[in-house]
Amino acid sequence: MSLWPRSRTARRRLVLLLAIAPVLALAAGLTLWGLSDSISLFYTPAQAQAAKVAPGQAVQLGGLVLPGSVVKQPDGRVDFAITDNRATAQVHFQGDLPDLFREGQGVVAEGSFDAGGVFQASRVLAKHDEKYMPREVSKALKAQGEWRGDGETPSYKRP
Repeated sequence: MSLWPRSRTARRRLVLLLAIAPVLALAAGLTLWGLSDSISLFYTPAQAQAAKVAPGQAVQLGGLVLPGSVVKQPDGRVDFAITDNRATAQVHFQGDLPDLFREGQGVVAEGSFDAGGVFQASRVLAKHDEKYMPREVSKALKAQGEWRGDGETPSYKRP
């Protein structure tokens, strides 16, 4: 008993399928491998500490700007801290901050951690109205039980 179908048409279809399947699998694998460098993971400060993000790995760090932490340097660099009320991450950013950037507001910083554990931001995104917060930030805060939602003032705790 043979594994090949008896019908000539069925054998052609099976051969065609056996020829195309590895090509499609290879194309999907190469696509995923090629896109792996463009993946940017989102973390809150507590999640980033727990995951022990490797220095230089591109990530997005989101949370609330810790009140009293914003320091503008004479060379144009801005230092501030992002918190999720469980952990705090120090952020250095060289450039112009968004007009809506304020202490106590939700932000997402894109960049990477350096060897000293300081987040070197290449871009900072701020919320754009009174009730908006980036979805990833609100989900992470809700999951940690820190969500104050709908305009309630969060209580800031310095970790």
